Amino acid sequence: MSDETIKPLSTSDLSKPSAAFMRYCEQELERRRNKGDEFDEVSFLEAMQLTVNRLQMIEDEEQL
Repeated sequence: MSDETIKPLSTSDLSKPSAAFMRYCEQELERRRNKGDEFDEVSFLEAMQLTVNRLQMIEDEEQL
């Protein structure tokens, strides 16, 4: 087992915009994978991570 295990989100984390966006992206990624159409998963994941990072920075600044 690695030292970097994923920790469950607390109730307060679930209401953060970054957590809601991540849940949406996970569902959208699964939908696109199952659809069978060609899609650039690497670009999708990179864009998702950039957006989540930015949302988390805003949350930290605003203490959300």
